[in-house]
Amino acid sequence: MTKSRNEIPRATVTRLAFYLRELQQMHRAELANVRSQSIAEKLGLKDSQVRKDLSCLGTVGQRGVGYRVDELIQNIQHVLGTDRAWNVILVGVGNLGRALTGYKGFGEQGFRLVGAFDSDPKKIGHKVGGLVIQDLGSLASFASVQAIDLAILAVPATAAQSVLSVIEEANISGVLNFAPVAVRPSQAGRTIVQEVDLAIELQRLAFSVVR
Repeated sequence: MTKSRNEIPRATVTRLAFYLRELQQMHRAELANVRSQSIAEKLGLKDSQVRKDLSCLGTVGQRGVGYRVDELIQNIQHVLGTDRAWNVILVGVGNLGRALTGYKGFGEQGFRLVGAFDSDPKKIGHKVGGLVIQDLGSLASFASVQAIDLAILAVPATAAQSVLSVIEEANISGVLNFAPVAVRPSQAGRTIVQEVDLAIELQRLAFSVVR
């Protein structure tokens, strides 16, 4: 039986995203079926863990055959919400922001980067990744016209909280925060914020190495 999104643990959701990446690679290689053991070996997981995670989708593999790759891709995309297109804007066009505009993985997973914003007058009007950088003050009107779903926040720590307020006022549902500081929505549940700190990820890696 397929579980509802609220019933699926966050750790399982994270693993499902990794499964999807590997399955899409298999699909491009024209592989029709895959065993859970193959997925487990690629990601360094236990076979039982993969089977347990996939059971959340209501998907059952066939003995001797495994799982259909295309079916798994469709089911995982449905659970993750990436079986539809998402309009995304970038807020903050510094070095990291410019690098993110060149990341092709967004488009491949259904995330369309359709706008870029900054408060620096020297950047306004210039192009980055095929997008014309717009003034932060025009974000709300742009978001309304373009039906923006998500925002990537890549501004300095000192500006992150105030810029989040601008994003909230534009009624954007989710924010991926690359600023090196945690930010909090003004109203709980109004805007979902996902924190991403590359330095923290390196610290976690360093801990694993020294351990």
